[in-house]
Amino acid sequence: MRINNNSHVTAEQLRDLVVKGMQEKKATDVVVMDLRNVKNAICDYFVICSGNSDTQIDAISTSIEEEVYKASHQDPWHKEGKLNREWILLDYVDVVAHVFKKDRRSFYDLEQLWGDAEIQYVEEPVLTTAA
Repeated sequence: MRINNNSHVTAEQLRDLVVKGMQEKKATDVVVMDLRNVKNAICDYFVICSGNSDTQIDAISTSIEEEVYKASHQDPWHKEGKLNREWILLDYVDVVAHVFKKDRRSFYDLEQLWGDAEIQYVEEPVLTTAA
């Protein structure tokens, strides 16, 4: 486990902020993979989601960065994929966010690759309409 000394938020709080950022832009198939008990895991959590277009993929990743920064004043330690917008990775050390275009997600199949992880499927937020 790598230690993120630049933040006052826990890995669990960071995980929840990433999920919130995904949900703000209507990401689909949001999954939290708990890697804390997986031997040789590179972080505590993977948070994975899908988007329908490269524009949505970009918007989701931007939303994640905004939510995390707003709450913790930290930027990703590393990020990849912003140019091709098919798989954007935001590495916050303890939590790594993966924002996939649907076909890329099934191709890489991280859920299967890290099959020893405990997987939580995040339910889609319920939309309410004003009366």
